[in-house]
Amino acid sequence: MDDDGFGWKFWLWVIGVAFAIGIGGMLLFILIGAAWYSWGLFGALAFICIVALAFGWIYDKRHQRAV
Repeated sequence: MDDDGFGWKFWLWVIGVAFAIGIGGMLLFILIGAAWYSWGLFGALAFICIVALAFGWIYDKRHQRAV
């Protein structure tokens, strides 16, 4: 059986994805922290809800089925 395992391209891709997730998580926490610092708990929750609703609305508009 000739099994060389995962290649270097796979591991480079895994490292790249992990790095991208880490950067995205840091940016998310910075954004939420800045909203919390500026507007307090309820302002930060309102901001997160507004962003989530906007994302959902845009996603729904792009994926509507023709009726």
